[in-house]
Amino acid sequence: MGKNSRERHKAKRKAAAATQRRRAAAMGQDDPLGRYGASSGPAQRQLADQIIDQAMFARQHDDPAEFDDCLGLLVTGPGGAAGLQVVNRALLTYLLREVEQAWRRGWQPAEQVRVARREHTARHGRLMVDVIAAQMRGYAAATVDPRWQSQLTSLDAKVWWEHDDHYPAVWGERQGLDRRAVIAIMIDLCYLLATLPPIEQVGPMPGTARPTRTTPPADLDQRVLDRVRALLAKAESTDFPEEAEAFTAKAQELMARHRIDHALLIAATGEREQPVTRRVGIDNPYEAPKTLLLQVVAEANSCRAVWSKRFGFTSVVGFPADLESTELLFTSLLVQATRAMTQAKPSTDRYGRNTTRSFRQSFLTAYASRIGERLEAATGGVDQELAELAQAAQFLPVLAARDDAVRDVFNQQFPELTQQTTTINNRAGWASGRAAADQASLHGRESVTPG
Repeated sequence: MGKNSRERHKAKRKAAAATQRRRAAAMGQDDPLGRYGASSGPAQRQLADQIIDQAMFARQHDDPAEFDDCLGLLVTGPGGAAGLQVVNRALLTYLLREVEQAWRRGWQPAEQVRVARREHTARHGRLMVDVIAAQMRGYAAATVDPRWQSQLTSLDAKVWWEHDDHYPAVWGERQGLDRRAVIAIMIDLCYLLATLPPIEQVGPMPGTARPTRTTPPADLDQRVLDRVRALLAKAESTDFPEEAEAFTAKAQELMARHRIDHALLIAATGEREQPVTRRVGIDNPYEAPKTLLLQVVAEANSCRAVWSKRFGFTSVVGFPADLESTELLFTSLLVQATRAMTQAKPSTDRYGRNTTRSFRQSFLTAYASRIGERLEAATGGVDQELAELAQAAQFLPVLAARDDAVRDVFNQQFPELTQQTTTINNRAGWASGRAAADQASLHGRESVTPG
């Protein structure tokens, strides 16, 4: 819309609002939606929907005056308490529809909450949780994928209010906000959800999941998983670098052994296993080096990773057991890196300025880079060792076929990628980060043989 058209549109809206105020004054009614003398619920609801659409249009075209006019109409509502409930119902219905449409475009609950917090505020994230909980009422638990249900549990997504028509009011009371602020946040989420782009589906939609029989080889063996978690927990808690190195190396060795055993077992049973996608949230600060760390760990575990900077997550493609190993090791290494980084004391520069941010950015980048070098060297050593074994003809083609499958799925999902460069401007942080990565070395991979 051109500037002149927007100006004419605003003038018409202001004139209409002025006419409505004059009519209301003359009739002694408070009816800002203009339905004077009309008590029809459907007519009021239709008008409320139109004003929400107009508010969305104003947000899209960056027209704050028009948006403010629409917000005022939604705040006041038509004809007292009943009219306010009409607006409340219209807003919540709009949000429920948009949250499900975002699901159909690939967005999962945890990702919707994350992007609401990133794009707006923590309050927006809390409102998003409630909208998701409300929409989930329409689905039987048996038709909801376990991974989806796990996200809902982690978010504590529950319907805590009694009546949907009263939700904006009771939510505002909880948050200490007036009605205008509540409705502004609801419109923010409507617009955010409506403009989320399509992303890769990583699991069944609610209502479409079906119970399946999972054989033990289909997922990372729970006993191995428990042992790995216990080792990594010890690595994270110890104050001695040598102990952390030993625990982390042993955990990676267990994961590497299991990856090979699992691949051979799948091949022997004739089961068909396909690569899947998992999205891992990456939080500020220092997103870029954290993402680099996840990438190098993913590659070491036969996975591929790509960062979506705007939305704060990295998509990792691989076989389920390898994805589990990747996320476990990444989380542990990040904990260890963060502890080492906070213990290191950055100095001020020659002008006396604090260098903490540049130090930590450089530290984590160096840490991820060095971990990648060591994992690459370890992988090369393992490949050479396996190639010299008598059983090489049995398992090397199996592992190569799995690597090819991951690469094909990754290239299909992400055909066009751009590279992200990172600037290092703190030598002390870089040196300290590489030293910390050396202490978290993963030599255990070099002694891996098939079980």
